[in-house]
Amino acid sequence: MGAYLISILHGAWLTLELAVASTVVAVLLGLVAATAKLSSRALPRTLAGVYSTVIRGIPDLVLMLLIFYGGQIGLNAALTAVGYTDYVEIDPFWAGVLTLGFIYGAYMCETFRGGILAIPRGQIEAGMAYGLSAWQVFVRITFPQLVRLALASFTNNWLVLLKSTALVSLLGLQDMTLLAKQAAAAARDQIPAAPMLFFLFTALIYLVITSVSLLGLRVLERRYDLGVKRSHFDGV
Repeated sequence: MGAYLISILHGAWLTLELAVASTVVAVLLGLVAATAKLSSRALPRTLAGVYSTVIRGIPDLVLMLLIFYGGQIGLNAALTAVGYTDYVEIDPFWAGVLTLGFIYGAYMCETFRGGILAIPRGQIEAGMAYGLSAWQVFVRITFPQLVRLALASFTNNWLVLLKSTALVSLLGLQDMTLLAKQAAAAARDQIPAAPMLFFLFTALIYLVITSVSLLGLRVLERRYDLGVKRSHFDGV
């Protein structure tokens, strides 16, 4: 019994690594997509709009299976076309990272777009008037305020992404969900209640991670709120 629980704890670390790496990909994609969606050019605005609309309109599980298996088939077809005959299997961890990052990049896009739109346009124009480059305006003016404005929505996206890592077990990744399922199957004959016990233990680990995440992000939110005056209607 104890060995199974330790195995699930090891899987929890892998789950956390997967969630963090996927969030990095999602944030980068979200920033690029949000910038494109706010562009004055029609092509990037249209592409970003299609990306955020389509991805948010399809269930995560369907997208995950479609991207994983479709991407693997497409990669091997492309390699065969250039004369490479060996079959290439995508590592489940990186497949999960890229798939979750791609999916939640669409949600981050809307989070960052809303944050950027909430920043007074006059501040950006003032920065440009002082001779700052577009990158300097982003780093010194836009990004610090974007973090504060988007943090609440980012927290929700992080929590949902973290829970969605359980779906990656379908790709063969030895995360805690898959390990709990394997432990339940192996110990069912000796312990009839094994499935319930192992999955309750897994649920408890998820709850601990999400609770610690909420505490940390709330501290960060208070840090970015320092010196910001709030109106009577804030939080309504």
